[in-house]
Amino acid sequence: LALFPGAFDCCTKISDEIPKGILRRVRRFEIQEADGLCHLEAVILHVKGKKFCVNPWIRKVQKMIRKIKHKIHRSRPHVRRRRRTRMTKRK
Repeated sequence: LALFPGAFDCCTKISDEIPKGILRRVRRFEIQEADGLCHLEAVILHVKGKKFCVNPWIRKVQKMIRKIKHKIHRSRPHVRRRRRTRMTKRK
């Protein structure tokens, strides 16, 4: 374990199909490249403590990755500003 810390995080099998319900619940993803210790190209989807290894060339997966990246790279969320109201003295 000490010699190869990343070897046990690699996906050994990938799925070619993924249900839409799982894609909707993805919290984050990692891209595993086929170099170094991992010999398989994959996308690791994290859903509530579970990991799913899927083929990175599936169109639904690519669309989900673009959607998540767009959410991350927005400058800041839209915040509705309140109007300032003048405090008037009551008699």
